[in-house]
Amino acid sequence: MSEEIELSGEEQNESLYEKSVFTIDKGQEPTRIDKWLQSRIEGITRNKIQNGIDGGFLTVNGKVVKSNYKTRPGDEVVYMSFINPDYTELKPEAMDLDIVYEDDYVMVINKPSNMVVHPGIGNYTGTLLNGVAHHLLSLNPTLSEDVLPRFGLVHRIDKNTTGLIVLAKTPEAASHLAKQFFNHTVERKYVALVWGDMEQETGTIEAHIARHKQNRKMFDAYPEGEIGKHAITHYKVMERLNYVSLVSCILETGRTHQIRVHMKHIGHTLFNDWEYGGDKILKGTIYTKYKQFVENCFEICPRCALHAATLGFVHPFTNEKMVFESNLPNDMQGVIEKWRNYKASAHQ
Repeated sequence: MSEEIELSGEEQNESLYEKSVFTIDKGQEPTRIDKWLQSRIEGITRNKIQNGIDGGFLTVNGKVVKSNYKTRPGDEVVYMSFINPDYTELKPEAMDLDIVYEDDYVMVINKPSNMVVHPGIGNYTGTLLNGVAHHLLSLNPTLSEDVLPRFGLVHRIDKNTTGLIVLAKTPEAASHLAKQFFNHTVERKYVALVWGDMEQETGTIEAHIARHKQNRKMFDAYPEGEIGKHAITHYKVMERLNYVSLVSCILETGRTHQIRVHMKHIGHTLFNDWEYGGDKILKGTIYTKYKQFVENCFEICPRCALHAATLGFVHPFTNEKMVFESNLPNDMQGVIEKWRNYKASAHQ
């Protein structure tokens, strides 16, 4: 039995880890756990399994074991395997990284807009991981490029979503953080500007999320729960600005495009979210002056108005609870101020 899990709130693609759960049969003879797993997981190498075990990604009956552990009937085996992103090499590139926090185990980075998190088809350079690779090599010049810790990527945010992302610097830290994301104990709060005046001050959106039936690059909400994966978003109105609202969103689950899909589902598409129709005037007047005003707003914030503002997790070594905050970037601050001025002038 295996279960796929998704680890981040606003991912670019599918999940980074797959959780496989097995129960050893009663008639199973004692076998090395790494050898036993290789016979159960299709396409996985013994070396990859051993690296995962060394990193703490395998538990038997809730406890971390070594590769030479011998299976016993009735053992519950849980293995979290990293699904490698679709890139084969990671070229270090010098770039300015807004590193909020760093120690020997983790890095917390404030990601700007228009930056992909990891290399992939069409984006082999200029990604956050290219910059992280250069940064790590500059700290340790003796480090070989082919052993850079790619396992450190435990979640992602979209290219045009700004804000906080945590990376692990050791396999043990990666395992610790991945389990926190899986157990939904990571604190994640986003700030979004959405179309429309929200009906309620606070609320919870609960609707399954799966790929859109017509457009495979998009996702859709399925409130009946028969399709997709369970998803829950809690929201609170921070400020009402006539035809748009500033909201905070706390993720209880972490599905691809979760906030964007859930907000569209309740009729409040994110401002300037072109993939989901937010780059058109969805609320307001028919006057030419208003149309020009909105177009000016789109120019100020030429992306989906979404920011990962809060990130909290338990440190993988010290077990200390760490919480980081990131201020709204200039483009979102600018467009919010413009809407404030519009609201003030409309009430004069």
